[in-house]
Amino acid sequence: MLQRTDYKVKIPKVDTNFEDFKTTLNQPTGNFFYDPWEMKPEFKGTKWEKLLKSLPERHGEARVIVMQPGTTYMAHADIDNRWHLSLQGEQSYLLDLENLDMHLLEQDGYWYYMDAGRLHSASNYGSIPRVQLVVRELLNVTDNNNLIKVTIRPAAQQYDYRYKFDSVVSPWLNRANQNKIIKDFTVQDDAVSFKTSIAELSDLKLTKDFKIAMDSVS
Repeated sequence: MLQRTDYKVKIPKVDTNFEDFKTTLNQPTGNFFYDPWEMKPEFKGTKWEKLLKSLPERHGEARVIVMQPGTTYMAHADIDNRWHLSLQGEQSYLLDLENLDMHLLEQDGYWYYMDAGRLHSASNYGSIPRVQLVVRELLNVTDNNNLIKVTIRPAAQQYDYRYKFDSVVSPWLNRANQNKIIKDFTVQDDAVSFKTSIAELSDLKLTKDFKIAMDSVS
């Protein structure tokens, strides 16, 4: 789930005086998922820009994520893979829930590439805040033009719909993106839309919690 890259940087001293536990350092230049992002003016010329430039990849949203001691995330998956740079922490782990593996997050200066399509979580078992710089990978685009438009939304109001979506739909979306068989992915409220081929949908096993609509694309 987590692979070390060849990209390395000297880790600076960090502070955790952010108002939110997730602070976005950059801003979109176009489509949220497909177009590169640029640094926000307030972070230009700072250590955050220097750290981000050590990742020589076209990328999307970059966030400083602070996880307090004794906290964890709900199990989930993501359509887009991520790069992780660990800036501070002790006894902090990324958890591969599909393979029951724990990945210790070390402050070794290396960027790590994460397969976010696997069901995963993160936990901080230490006594200090865990600080990570987490960067979204831009989505791929398919060259296939024989596509249909697909929209998936809740079949009814559900308090835990995001949890169900991330368990059932997000892993398929991630693999479809990696295999370049979807395009034009969008999110609006609780619904997601994208274009793919009818054949690829056979691997998407939805439960009664979801409603799916398909339209031909001219």
